[in-house]
Amino acid sequence: MSSPLARFFLQEDLNFLVTNRIPRRQATLFMGWFSRIESPTLTRLAIGVWKLFADDLRLDEAKNTDFTSFRDCFIRELRPGARVTHPDPDVLASPCDAVVGALGRVEGTRVYQAKGFPYTLMDLLGDGELAERHRDGLFVTLRLKSNMYHRFHAPADARIDRVRYLSGDTWNVNPVALKRVEKLFCKNERAVIEFGLPDSREALTLVPVASILVASIKLHAVDGVFDLRYGGPHVVDMHDVSVAKGQELGFFQSGSTIIVFATGSFAFSPGVREGAIIRVGEALLHRQHS
Repeated sequence: MSSPLARFFLQEDLNFLVTNRIPRRQATLFMGWFSRIESPTLTRLAIGVWKLFADDLRLDEAKNTDFTSFRDCFIRELRPGARVTHPDPDVLASPCDAVVGALGRVEGTRVYQAKGFPYTLMDLLGDGELAERHRDGLFVTLRLKSNMYHRFHAPADARIDRVRYLSGDTWNVNPVALKRVEKLFCKNERAVIEFGLPDSREALTLVPVASILVASIKLHAVDGVFDLRYGGPHVVDMHDVSVAKGQELGFFQSGSTIIVFATGSFAFSPGVREGAIIRVGEALLHRQHS
């Protein structure tokens, strides 16, 4: 359970004020610097404060708990066997541990971040051809809470065709903000990862979205880190970069969001509904065979 202090600051109105009315860029850059300080004492203190605000921080699942910095704790790896990837090739596995947010069918090219708050695929993805590929497909929003495992993995055996980086703001991406800030995902720092699947009629795209204190996305297939200081190419065409289902793709520095888009004969797997908790490797979508 959260402490009384945490419950006070997590009230919706106060939470929105504190996290989205402060200088977001400066706060994010400061946290990036602070999290890299290598000091066992400072790290233990920071983790202790974090536990006051984060329910169920499962450090017992970590591969290593001897953290040299606060960042090491955020991007911790899991011990072997802590997660199991669904073996069925017709299942697209969850790329991350998350709370399931808005989900459903794309209405043409219109998607919803929350009830009454739509955005377009073009605004989010930054590419008209890709937006058309996902017309009338499925989408699901996966929110990584700050206490969760922050690495993300391939939902299927696939090929990474292209990665696009779109620079932006660092709004908080919690439910409070999603109900108040229009087109929030389209305003924040994000990466667009286009996958090729064996069936060319299918399309799969992941959109990791950064947020306040988290504007840093590391993809193992791309040199450098996508963050507020990134100066490399914004479109990276990959050349036969194949990934296996469950293979690690990269990580956030802290909690954030991944939006999954899939087009083809897919349906949501049982239990995938708004508010549900899903773990990396569990069934997210599955193919329907006629």
